[in-house]
Amino acid sequence: MTDINIISRATWGAKPWNGNPARIALTQRREFFIHYDGGHAITRTGYAIMRAIEAEHLGNGWAGVGYNFVVDQAGNVYEGRGWDRQGAHCPGHNISGFGVQIAIGGDQEPSAKALAAARALYEEACRKTGRTLTKKGHRDGIATACPGTKLYAWVQAGMPAGDYKPAPNPGGSLPSSGAEVARYKVTIGGLEYGYGAYGDHVTRVGQFLVKKGFGKHYTSGPGPRWTDADTLNYAEYQRSLGYTGKAADGIPGEDSLKKLLGTLPGKAKPKPPFPGRDKFGPGKSNGHITTLGQQLVRKGYGKHYTSGPGPKWSDADRKNVRDFQLAHKELSGDADGLPGPLTWQLLFS
Repeated sequence: MTDINIISRATWGAKPWNGNPARIALTQRREFFIHYDGGHAITRTGYAIMRAIEAEHLGNGWAGVGYNFVVDQAGNVYEGRGWDRQGAHCPGHNISGFGVQIAIGGDQEPSAKALAAARALYEEACRKTGRTLTKKGHRDGIATACPGTKLYAWVQAGMPAGDYKPAPNPGGSLPSSGAEVARYKVTIGGLEYGYGAYGDHVTRVGQFLVKKGFGKHYTSGPGPRWTDADTLNYAEYQRSLGYTGKAADGIPGEDSLKKLLGTLPGKAKPKPPFPGRDKFGPGKSNGHITTLGQQLVRKGYGKHYTSGPGPKWSDADRKNVRDFQLAHKELSGDADGLPGPLTWQLLFS
């Protein structure tokens, strides 16, 4: 049996759904449709294929990629609507049939690897539905030239694929058997983790996983978008801690995240806006002066305070601000000890 990996929407960079395609029970599936891209040869490679299809289908007013899956010439399989969402590939058959595009067009020859991957995907679809799905070309559903002469002949021949295997998955994959990869997010310290989460904090988790020896599912290194590769690596890390069941599904919890990073990151607090020059100087008293003084202390410029920052402007405030200004070339030419917009910006950066 040929193994198959499926490159997830999060990995190839899908946009959020424009609407929410209906969920379809596997028991409703009875057909497996093969498509091609049309009259022109495909020159794009890798993830760019999916993003081009997505742009075209969004332009049609669809929710996103209309096929359930796409197979490229290298034998990579990409998630479109996936196993459980209604397609937009063949009117009248989008519930009963899976739609799979082999990314060729015109007179292009489908590669042996592409055919092997599509056949493996068909076998997996039969396993998931528990029945032998009818093999069809797009033209068997509606009047169209799709999937072209060569692919349609292959479908009519029973979709033979030899002994080839699909190409290795260049990013996070979906397992072809057993439990599906966890597809939800959690929020810890104001930051999101899990499928689709984005940010430098996601990259940092991946880097720490690699450092601890749990990075085998990455092929291009950790990045800022949480993919199935992150989930699979994190699940292995969780199991190394002795976690089981849902506690080891690859989505961080506070305890495991703190053990990985040594601390729990928090979402950066927004910088306070500059309140205006008139809030500082002799005779002034307000909360902005306290905020200023506290930040000076955090930055290491509080040596002139003897009783801590307070709301009433003092000569200690002026001296500490001046020390900060002298330490920054952008401010040293006007180190008068009174904060202006640039002083405030640098102090709170």
